[in-house]
Amino acid sequence: MIRNQWYGILESKEIKKNKPIGVTRMGEKLVLWRDDSGKINCIFDRCCHRGASLSTGTLVDNTIRCPFHGFAYDGTGKVIRIPANGKNALVPDRYKVNAYVVKEQYGFIWLWYGAFQEVLPEIPFFEYLREGFSYGSLSEVWPVHYTRAIENQLDVVHLPFVHTNSIGRGNKTMVNGPVVKWEENRMTFYVNNVIDDGISIPLKPQEIENYENFFSLEFQMPNMWQNKISPDVRIMAVFAPIDKENTMIYLRFYQKFMKLPVLKQIVNRFSNISNRYILHQDRRVVLTQIPKKTELKMDENLIQGDAPIIEFRKKRAQLKGE
Repeated sequence: MIRNQWYGILESKEIKKNKPIGVTRMGEKLVLWRDDSGKINCIFDRCCHRGASLSTGTLVDNTIRCPFHGFAYDGTGKVIRIPANGKNALVPDRYKVNAYVVKEQYGFIWLWYGAFQEVLPEIPFFEYLREGFSYGSLSEVWPVHYTRAIENQLDVVHLPFVHTNSIGRGNKTMVNGPVVKWEENRMTFYVNNVIDDGISIPLKPQEIENYENFFSLEFQMPNMWQNKISPDVRIMAVFAPIDKENTMIYLRFYQKFMKLPVLKQIVNRFSNISNRYILHQDRRVVLTQIPKKTELKMDENLIQGDAPIIEFRKKRAQLKGE
């Protein structure tokens, strides 16, 4: 994983009031809960006493109580009460587990994966989606490393083959470019797929003029993607790393063309039908890829059309210090 980054790891609605939730993210078992003010807490899901799962415990006075012996943990991972030692007993500092800084914003829970800092950077959510939109969402687990799931959404070559009867209709198999631009850790790639007339050859990125007028998509490091369908319609996804072989995908349909409350909910709900169908077209192929994880250098013969994937791998290696 790339350190010192904000990772989307859950949707806000998954954390209920008065009920802890246990999840695996970043290869670690975590427990999250809301305190009385609604603030999210996140600590390791393993009691430092006898190793029991804290997520099966209960919430009492803004602490989570281990179900085995009642040890009470606060949001920093520190044990503040050991019942067997009495209410007035001091708890030594060694009774603690690690904790993560988490924030709730834009309907997601974000985890800071890296060194503690007094001032953390802003969560780099897509500015255009921060207000004015409603959305419908779906989620599912793919048994692949999150790099494979991400690269599928950066792949502009696969559309007419994987999505023949959906978003890849038209037999546009020849790929001009694509043109890839970076702004800090955000990639925008401009797509111009055309029908192969048997005469033309694909244009190189530097040969393409007015590429800004083409269809474009964005990827924000480390795990967020956006399909810019129109000013009023966007598809976005968060690829939450579970462990080295599994990824939770959160896919959202954002729209602002329908504003009537009831119709808005219907549109957003039905968007999940087509989004899931398209996602499963991808899943059928991606789950067959070997290996499950990608790297900058690996046994693949990439082509010009793979430019967004190549750029992603380079940026990921750079941020990891490789």
